[in-house]
Amino acid sequence: MTFSLVARSADGRLHGVVVASKFLAAGALVPAAEAQVGALATQAHVNLAYRPQGLTLLRTGVPAADVVAGLVAADAEREHRQLGVVGVSGPGATWTGPACHPWAGGRSGDGWAAQGNVLTGPEVVDALGDAWLAGSALPFAERLVAALRAGDEAGGDRRGRQSAGLLVVERGGGYGGRSDVLIDLRIDDHPDPVAELGRLLAVHTLLFSRPDPATLLDLSGAVADEVAALLTALGHPVSGDGPEAALVSWAGLENLEERLVPGRIDPVVLRHLRGVAPHVPAPRSAS
Repeated sequence: MTFSLVARSADGRLHGVVVASKFLAAGALVPAAEAQVGALATQAHVNLAYRPQGLTLLRTGVPAADVVAGLVAADAEREHRQLGVVGVSGPGATWTGPACHPWAGGRSGDGWAAQGNVLTGPEVVDALGDAWLAGSALPFAERLVAALRAGDEAGGDRRGRQSAGLLVVERGGGYGGRSDVLIDLRIDDHPDPVAELGRLLAVHTLLFSRPDPATLLDLSGAVADEVAALLTALGHPVSGDGPEAALVSWAGLENLEERLVPGRIDPVVLRHLRGVAPHVPAPRSAS
């Protein structure tokens, strides 16, 4: 009663799962992923044991197709299961049991697998796969959500909409570099969960994405003067040593600490600072 996509980034660093369903909190049940190991989605009559068992097999180097074959072969209720798996290399694989409610089926290719059941028709899975293949220019998480949106717009779950979820893993990619969970967003009960998932991903990107080193601005000269004026206007006084300490204090309150770089400022942070502070004219040389 769900449609999903499991995928691997082109460089193999990222694995992820995106899912939507007319089912409460599908994101809490369907996806599983481990950095530099793989990802899977278990759905239809969900078998939660597939998640640890599948990741264990992937961890030992078993190809995705053999992971699927092994899991369903050992499952007496395999006819009611649906599964998608992707590993660290090679094609993804998918299984749809013959007892899954129609329309049900899947597609797979190099580094991805799309599947769904209780769908309006095969066009949903086709849209998932086609959008994934067409979205190679997008950042990985945005590409997953774009594919999910295409499946939703093609008809999605024929019973309606309720929940969606996105799980992306990367070694050391999580908060503070101390977790492999890069993104874990869940829309548990919402009239338009795929759109809401896209909105939350945009917020997550603002708050937690690491800054692009090529765009960083030196926190000196006119830039430092503007930042100091903005922070002062917001009630964060700047000492004679410059605005960095006040910037750290303010950014922590705004949940932007992941975008801080000593001695420099992310243009994303500067734009946000300009947007929330009372009007302070920007020096001409500040970007």
